[in-house]
Amino acid sequence: MLVVDDQELVRTGFCVILEAADGITVIAEAADGAQAVRAAAELEPDVILMDVRMPEMDGLEATRRITGGDHRSSRSKVVMLTTFDLDDYVYEALRAGASGFLLKDAPRHDLIAAVRIAAAGNALLAPSVTMRLIDAFARKPAQTLPAPSRLASLTARERDILLLLARGLTNAEIAADLVISEATVKSHVGNLLAKLGLRDRVQAVILAYETGMVHPGSPDAIS
Repeated sequence: MLVVDDQELVRTGFCVILEAADGITVIAEAADGAQAVRAAAELEPDVILMDVRMPEMDGLEATRRITGGDHRSSRSKVVMLTTFDLDDYVYEALRAGASGFLLKDAPRHDLIAAVRIAAAGNALLAPSVTMRLIDAFARKPAQTLPAPSRLASLTARERDILLLLARGLTNAEIAADLVISEATVKSHVGNLLAKLGLRDRVQAVILAYETGMVHPGSPDAIS
C-alpha cells in the first residue's frame, strides 16, 4: 500500500502501525498529491491512504487523477484521511472515486481494519456515518448529475439490491432481507457495479441518490 501525508511524523506513524499488522505491506510513501499520482501509476498499490489537505496537489485532485483521470485502469482503492468529521473535501473525494474516509484520530485497529476493508472492495463507512453522509450528499448539487438511464441495464433483482445498499445494509443483511444466499448477493453486487461502471459500494450508494432512485426521508432511504 501507499501512504500519503505531507507531515513526515504523521506519515511515519501510519507506516509503523500498518507494517506491524499481518498481511499489510507499505511499499511507498508520498508527501503530496503529485508524488502520490506518480507512485500510484508506477507501483499500482492495492490501497492508498491519502491525506486531504496537502501542498502542491491536494488529496482530492490526486484521487481524481488516480481513480478517474489519466489512470483509469488503476485498481487502487483510496482511503481519504481527514481531521474533520464529514469535511466538505471528503464529499468531493468520494465523488472523485475514493472508497471511503477515516478520521486521523481513529484508533490504530480502525486504521488497520479500514485498509483491509478497502482492499476487499467493501464500503468503508460505518452505518452511523453513512446515514449522515448520504443525507448530506443527496442535498449537495453534483457537478454532473448521472443520467437515470444508467440504471436501465439493471435487472429487477439488482435494483432491489442497490436500494438495500443505499439503506446501508451489509451483504449478510441483504441476503436475509431477500431470502437468498450471501454468495448470490455478492455476485449481484459485482454485476451491478460492472454494469454501472462503478468502483465500489460507496459509489453505488452515491449513484442511487444522485440519480433520484432514492431520496432522503423516503421509505427506501437510510433511516
